[in-house]
Amino acid sequence: MAWNDSGNGKDPWKRDGEEPNDLDQIVQDWQRRFGRILGGGGRGGGTGGFVLLVMLLIAWGLTGFYRVDEAERGVVQRFGAHTETSEPGLRWHLPFPIETVDIVNVEEVNDYNFSGEMLTADEQYVFIDIVVQYRRTDPVRYSFEVDDPDLTLNNVTESALRGVVGTSSMELLIGERREQIPARTMEELQQTLGDYGSGLTVTSINLNVVDYPKSVQEAVDDTQKARNDRDRFELEATTYANDIIPRARGAAQRVLQDAEAYRDKAIADSEGEAARFEALLAEYQKAPRVTRDRLYIEAIEDVYGRSNKVILDSDGSGNLMYLPLDQLMKRSLPTSQGNSSSRSSGSPGTTSDSLAYERTDDGRERRVRE
Repeated sequence: MAWNDSGNGKDPWKRDGEEPNDLDQIVQDWQRRFGRILGGGGRGGGTGGFVLLVMLLIAWGLTGFYRVDEAERGVVQRFGAHTETSEPGLRWHLPFPIETVDIVNVEEVNDYNFSGEMLTADEQYVFIDIVVQYRRTDPVRYSFEVDDPDLTLNNVTESALRGVVGTSSMELLIGERREQIPARTMEELQQTLGDYGSGLTVTSINLNVVDYPKSVQEAVDDTQKARNDRDRFELEATTYANDIIPRARGAAQRVLQDAEAYRDKAIADSEGEAARFEALLAEYQKAPRVTRDRLYIEAIEDVYGRSNKVILDSDGSGNLMYLPLDQLMKRSLPTSQGNSSSRSSGSPGTTSDSLAYERTDDGRERRVRE
């Protein structure tokens, strides 16, 4: 059966209980309905709706105006694709949803703080806190190349910092290489961000803290104290060694010099004695008797000159003689070569009283105190 076959008793263009309408009448009905919705009726309502539609289009077009400041750049996107980068000033783009604009500040310096515990090359934990300062120098790459630039900056910063810390020992990081951490981290960070095409430029990195973690700080303090004590003991030992070694070397040198001087003196004395003996031998060969008597007299003179005894020859004389022994002893002291002091204890020369000798009947002498 055809669609317009009247066999079913119904006309597809005819509603129940109504006369069939042509296409123009259906359109007019819809226009009247829109007019009532827009606040008008009949032919005048259609005109008011058109004006309102035009006003809405104008308002929608005005939403496309935007302003770009001097330090900013506008990234214009048409259905998500980059079309242009707008310079500072008042600009216009096709309103949403056709085009959108991302305003990116390319001069502002932003701060990003990162802190955490990391493992050093000698397998010790260190706590590091840094502040990364960066700018969005390439607005197009910043908007399109990286999905989340801030998260990327966090990951890349951690990776670069771990690379620097992981290749240095704890002692170097806290001591000698502390000032090298920001420079090395900035170099690796900027290289990685450039490889990613993030559009970010790192301007500086400030190192706030690099120290042992708080959980082991007490043990670290004890270790540092022990290290300081070790350094102090080493310094004291070095000072003591620097003091005693030169003195020992000086004493050894003095002993060597004394030994050399004694050797030279002994050799000189021996040579002098040998030369004197040879000279005396020559004289003795010439006049043996005279030389022998002279040597005897000189020996006796030397012996008596160092003696504190007084020998008197008083044959057949019974007179009492007075001898000033104290004066005689004083004159004999310079020739005693320093030995009279040890021999004078208990000897007659130590008394201050004058002594006299008298001869007994048997020819011997005895001392009497005056």
